[in-house]
Amino acid sequence: MAEEPQIDYAAVFRALPGMVALLTPELVYVDANEDFLRLAGRTREQLLGHYIFDVFPENPNDAAAAGMRETRESMLRTAATGERDTMALLRYDIEDPAHPGRWEEHYWSPVNAPVHGPDGQVTLIVHRVEEVTELIHAFGGPGGDRRSRVLEAELYTRARELQQVNERLRQAHDREREVALALQAAMLPNPRPLAHRKAAVRYRPAIGALNVCGDWYDVVELPGEGLAVAVGDVVGHGLAAACAMGQLRSALSAATRVADGPAQALEALDMYARSVDGAESTTAATTFIDWDDHTITYSCAGHPPPALLHPDGTVSFLDGATDPPLAARPRSAPRPQAQTPFAEGATLVLYTDGLVERRTDDIDAGLARLADSLTHHQHAAPEALADALLTDLLPQTGNTDDTALIVLRL
Repeated sequence: MAEEPQIDYAAVFRALPGMVALLTPELVYVDANEDFLRLAGRTREQLLGHYIFDVFPENPNDAAAAGMRETRESMLRTAATGERDTMALLRYDIEDPAHPGRWEEHYWSPVNAPVHGPDGQVTLIVHRVEEVTELIHAFGGPGGDRRSRVLEAELYTRARELQQVNERLRQAHDREREVALALQAAMLPNPRPLAHRKAAVRYRPAIGALNVCGDWYDVVELPGEGLAVAVGDVVGHGLAAACAMGQLRSALSAATRVADGPAQALEALDMYARSVDGAESTTAATTFIDWDDHTITYSCAGHPPPALLHPDGTVSFLDGATDPPLAARPRSAPRPQAQTPFAEGATLVLYTDGLVERRTDDIDAGLARLADSLTHHQHAAPEALADALLTDLLPQTGNTDDTALIVLRL
């Protein structure tokens, strides 16, 4: 068997065609390839260890210049989100180091990409730049005639317009995310009924401006010492999903207070969901806990099954009463429910699919990871157990789906 070749990746990086530099999340240069040094007109000593905009300040003679601001925002966005950010064509003049005060016109097409460390955090930013100054100046033929300058100005203007449109869209998405998160926080209940019990509640919104979803949880005190605990997940993203979530959570909370059991509560919610825009195919799981006879009665509407961690460390999933999601059938129909006993000291865990589902795995793999984590942390108190589950099961780079989680020691 042939030995794998030993590759000098530092040499490969420096020989890469095109301008490429590496910066820290604080925007300090740590390396640059040969093309970057040559085309930017800087030595390695002038770059490494220096803040990018100390090396390349903005042209003070150009009142319309915005290259530094846009480049900084793009890089900081990459560092904060861990996602690649492609910028529109921009003009960024460079001062001639041999002649201070003399500025050379440059046109760049930059891309900023993250490099993640073992902990999932961004450790470096790859700053790749296409130098297109000669292409811009070549429009209309050599000599810089009037037609050349007109075409140059037209291309630059259109690129600037695209950048401005992208920025407005990004700001609109950020505002929608902020409103949706505020709406979710306002409509999710204060888990007051859990105050006198050993319990923990967690809610983690998805990363990304467009990924705010409609996950919810609810806790309802039942007559006597009973308690109903539910979670649900609205299909979709953004404000529409958050609004549908609020309506469905309130409806289930009301139905739970008058229903004979979880199945009847979900039947009422199914009928209500048919009148709510965006509520189709919502999933939900609800449990009625009776401490007098140590039983859990449950019903699931297309939702991942609650997990029951037994005092001996084994885990069982409450999957004996699973039915389609809300409003998924042509007509409402009776829903199943099942009952299981629990021993004192057991732990009930309800969650939404963001905790266990991954695009590359089937649901069984996610449930197996959940069971392993529960067994591994079986002696932890609910607060510590909830944190451990999020640490073990959510991606280090951030979850792309909302996650609601309730941990209740029985």
